[in-house]
Amino acid sequence: MTGVIPMTARRPSPRRPSNSQLLTRVRDRSPGLAAGLVGGAVAAGLGLGALTVLVMVLWISSPYPDSGPGGALHVAAALWLLAHGVELVRADTLSGVPAPVGVTPMLLSVLPVWLVHRAARDAVDADEDGVAPPVGARTAWAGVVLGYLTVGAGTALYAAGGPLRPSWAWTVLGLPTVVALSAGTGVWTAYGRPRGPVDRLLRLLPGETRRVLLGPREREKFLVAVRAAGAAVSVCVGGGAGLVAASSVWHGDLAREAFLQLTEGWSGRCAVLLLCVTLVPNAAVWGAAYALGPGFALGTGHGVGPWVSDPAPMLPPFPLLAAVPDAGAGTPWNWAAGVVPLAAGVTMGWFVGRGGMRWSVRRTAVIAGLAATVCATALAVAAGMAGGPLGVGVLARFGPVWWQVGGAALAWGVGVAVPVAVVVRVCGGWVTRWRTAAATKAVTRAAAKAAEEASRALSLAQARATASRTPEVSRTTASRTAEAPRTTAQKATAQKAAAQKAAAQKTAPPKTAPPKTAPPKAAATKATEPAKATSAKPPAPAEPLAPAKPPKTPVVAPRAGVTLRKKTATPVTPEAAAAPPSPRTPSKAPESEAYDLLPADEPVEDVWRDEALRARWDALRDELRNRTPEPDAPTDAGPEPSAAQAGPEPAPPAPEDGGTSGTP
Repeated sequence: MTGVIPMTARRPSPRRPSNSQLLTRVRDRSPGLAAGLVGGAVAAGLGLGALTVLVMVLWISSPYPDSGPGGALHVAAALWLLAHGVELVRADTLSGVPAPVGVTPMLLSVLPVWLVHRAARDAVDADEDGVAPPVGARTAWAGVVLGYLTVGAGTALYAAGGPLRPSWAWTVLGLPTVVALSAGTGVWTAYGRPRGPVDRLLRLLPGETRRVLLGPREREKFLVAVRAAGAAVSVCVGGGAGLVAASSVWHGDLAREAFLQLTEGWSGRCAVLLLCVTLVPNAAVWGAAYALGPGFALGTGHGVGPWVSDPAPMLPPFPLLAAVPDAGAGTPWNWAAGVVPLAAGVTMGWFVGRGGMRWSVRRTAVIAGLAATVCATALAVAAGMAGGPLGVGVLARFGPVWWQVGGAALAWGVGVAVPVAVVVRVCGGWVTRWRTAAATKAVTRAAAKAAEEASRALSLAQARATASRTPEVSRTTASRTAEAPRTTAQKATAQKAAAQKAAAQKTAPPKTAPPKTAPPKAAATKATEPAKATSAKPPAPAEPLAPAKPPKTPVVAPRAGVTLRKKTATPVTPEAAAAPPSPRTPSKAPESEAYDLLPADEPVEDVWRDEALRARWDALRDELRNRTPEPDAPTDAGPEPSAAQAGPEPAPPAPEDGGTSGTP
């Protein structure tokens, strides 16, 4: 096997780099924990700096600032903590009672989460060559988390002296949770998203649930359920955003009035506009909760839903709150919001049914129920993040209630997704079988057509090969077919002429045929007329000639490549003409044909050669039969030519030396 050449190179294991690479990289960089600390601190500083710049720009552009630069910096620090889910407390109120502010703008939380994720991924320092990073996963994660929380603790201490103070309970619980989860996903992504950490987390679940999720075949089913749940959540949240947009357009006058009432300067209006933009994901979740049925709370004891709307009477003027439906019982337009969860359930069932074509109907229903559970959990978490308190008393409850939203989502999923998944599974099986049968028929039809075309092409190729191998036979057959009528006519004419001549000879008295001498004619005048030889003895009385048989057609059309050469007559000297012929050597019969067949450069086919020789010998035999058998009698070369062909008969020459006649 020394000649085998490997076609693919094995990629080095990500866990076993070479010692030289490790030493070089460790020597050229700082220790892993220190790098993680620096990366976490830089990520926290970038997020805090971005918010600080934004707040300072708005403070500078404000015509009537309430405080100095210190107050603006405190507000920036408080907003940074609020982006991590930390609840703030507003101490300066009219009643003197601190009011909590727990509604976190979900779009504002995207910035710090992305920064922590990116810092943890870069702290692992995995290169593109597949070599394992010198920094361990736990070391990189711990460094990033500690560095970020160090900056977070300092920021919380600084914000505690401002008008918006962080809640220490939320600071201790919320901030580390967000940072730890974001850093963990970053490290997991840097290592190529392995399954080990996920399986270790899933082992914390109960035994039956763990078996369902971690089995060899159950993993695929769980992934199908997760994809279906993700699609349903997207449809539900997107439908909620559409409801908010439609309601805002419907209540456009109230929204514009609230926007202008909040502030008069352009800097304040820009601040209100930015706040509305960061709260758009929250409004979408609120719309999804409204479509699911439970709705959301606008104060303690006041709820808004498709069946009834009862908002608090004293709501602060805000453009997004202007989109809340009017107070009173629901109308068919409000009930039409149920189309959103219905579409989400159908989408979930479709994904499960299409992914479970190989499963049984019962297993498909179970996976659809699992997808509904995952979808309900995701919507419950989103509802908990989208709401919170905005004060005390009536404003203590603001937004959707998470457990109500989760329960409604589960009910919609089980009631809609499970039947749709079963129907899609059953109908999909029928459709699959029908498509398989149709495809089989199409393939069979195409194969039969291809076989027929191949057979036709093979027959045509064989016919062409046969024609190319024996073209002479085909030409000979065609020539015979074309000459058959002409040959028949010639035979009939010759037989009629022979019969007339025989009748004339029987009635006429016998006469002595004088010796004939052929007139000198040029060879080019008539090439097919044979030369006439005369005998040197005195003329003798001739016997009646037998009727001549018509000659057969001796010559066949030559094949391609056969050369026709004209026979040249041998010149006769006067001495040879005057000399008498030898009695022992009979005179050679002249050739009856002025042309003979010469062999071509290529060998002649046997069939054509045999036909040509047979025709030639037939012609010679007929010519010899027409001659007089006596050697001393003058011979006649063949049937007398007609008057039109022979012309006037020449006078016999005077005999010389005993009646010897010469040849021309």
